[in-house]
Amino acid sequence: MTEETPHQPRRRGLLIVMTGASGVGKGTLRELWLAEQDVFYSVSWTTRPPRKGERPGQDYHFVDATRFLEGMGQEGFLEHAEFAGNHYGTPRGPIEAALASGQDVVLEIEVKGAMQVRQSTDEAILVFIMPPSMSELRRRLEGRATENPEQIERRLTRAREEILEAHAFDYVVMNEDLTRAVADMHAIQRAERSRSERLSPEALGGIVDS
Repeated sequence: MTEETPHQPRRRGLLIVMTGASGVGKGTLRELWLAEQDVFYSVSWTTRPPRKGERPGQDYHFVDATRFLEGMGQEGFLEHAEFAGNHYGTPRGPIEAALASGQDVVLEIEVKGAMQVRQSTDEAILVFIMPPSMSELRRRLEGRATENPEQIERRLTRAREEILEAHAFDYVVMNEDLTRAVADMHAIQRAERSRSERLSPEALGGIVDS
């Protein structure tokens, strides 16, 4: 939660974008990292059907293609992408409102979507979640039991391409040990909050005059 003092005006929130290959464990990592934090987690829209255990409105907003295309036409998405015949998009309005109020915002989106966000705003902090190995990523995808072998192979092919682009991100977090990965995410958040360019002239003036 953002704290305010007489000498510290409300800061603008951080925009943290998590991405990585499907099956790398982004969702579990995010839930543990954000536990007991007052952040705005942006729930993406998608036209794909829910997977077993997914909660509408919490994991995704599941919408039909007509409604999704209407949102695109109204420039209602910060980013949007198509994968495996399904659309995914991040609604723009709620994110801007949360950032302006001082709340940190977290997006968990596809790699191409993350790069769109980077092009849309220089505020984005991009974090690539890396699997420990391709064999472990295959094991996790097969363990989900949500896709057939052909679909899994497509995801692994795409994962190899995405991993080679990891150098374009601000941070890389290896999700081999979950506890360590959560600690790394907290460290990134703390470091970004402490960057000197985030100090407003008003805040500095308040300290000098105190």
